[in-house]
Amino acid sequence: MKKRRLGNSDLYVSELGLGCMSIGTEEKEAREIIEAALEEGINYFDTADLYDFGENENLVGKALKESREQVVIATKVGNRWNADKSGWSWDPSKAYIKEAVKNSLKRLDIDYIDLYQLHGGTLDDPIDDIIEAFEELKTEGFIRYYGISSIRPNVIREYVKKSNIVSVMMQYSMLDRRPEEEALPLLAEHGISVVTRGPLAKGLLSEKLLEKASEKGYLDYSFEELSKLLPLLKEKAAAARPFTEVALQYNLADSNVASVIAGASSAEQVRSNAAAVRSKPLTEKEVALIKNLTNASVYQEHR
Repeated sequence: MKKRRLGNSDLYVSELGLGCMSIGTEEKEAREIIEAALEEGINYFDTADLYDFGENENLVGKALKESREQVVIATKVGNRWNADKSGWSWDPSKAYIKEAVKNSLKRLDIDYIDLYQLHGGTLDDPIDDIIEAFEELKTEGFIRYYGISSIRPNVIREYVKKSNIVSVMMQYSMLDRRPEEEALPLLAEHGISVVTRGPLAKGLLSEKLLEKASEKGYLDYSFEELSKLLPLLKEKAAAARPFTEVALQYNLADSNVASVIAGASSAEQVRSNAAAVRSKPLTEKEVALIKNLTNASVYQEHR
């Protein structure tokens, strides 16, 4: 599988990354999914301390132990579970970040994290302190690089201006083109990579189409609009190939997208997604057609 450079780092990540949140809590099944990913040439594994109360990091660390030097392990920080685990709160303080990284390292059973990401964020956060925490963790050797997971244009702008982030993870798909207006051009201008999540728009951009549709619709699309748009997209943009291929290739058509993160709950799903990413890239004409059929939305909220 092809790899792309992550920002200005020396990390080269596979065009398809495995979103580990969906691997479950059974070690045998989780290992099968991760081993299938390794067999398909995936070297980028994304987890978070939030997932399954940290158990996800445990499982990922165990499954990747023998492949540690060949993989890029990314995890996230900022969401803090309550003592009774009934919910979590947002804690982007420098003290918490520097405490949490050690817990993630212990669960993953590794000496350093390749990419440590702030798991959200707002303009009300102590941004200078957060950056200082990440920079100190780099100096101390606990992390190699850092980034943020955010869809907020104003927050992204602050980190671009003040920090040395190498990547921003954000939701992006044919049905969620909001990053195209502000975030993608800004990040490309500064050599910061985009890592995309949600490329299949909760399954709407898979072969199941409207089976996955909610009566509430999706973002600024009503259910009625989706019932017209999805078959049209399938007919015009994916007539000769699986819809999933087109959805994943749409993200990769932007050269500043380093990797598309897709979850998988089975080894078969991993292999299917890998085949889609290895398939033929979209032409400029095909990308233009998709953009003509879909909404070029902007962020009204999430500021």
